[in-house]
Amino acid sequence: MLGAAKLIGAGLATIGLAGAAAGAGIVFGALINGTSRNPSLKNELFSLAILSFALTEAIGLFCLGIAFLILFAF
Repeated sequence: MLGAAKLIGAGLATIGLAGAAAGAGIVFGALINGTSRNPSLKNELFSLAILSFALTEAIGLFCLGIAFLILFAF
């Protein structure tokens, strides 16, 4: 019973990874859109996109870390 609950909890914790993947796609899609509209801002937009990507992926890593804690720490 406890093993099944751990697996369900870890599966629910990994839902955040799908959100991180979608967020990364949105960030880079906006980068392409912004660069095509105003190519002179390419360097500034790229640095902001990399920062946004890092923050988005950090949320995904936190979700993955929680899933591993649920599986292996208790």
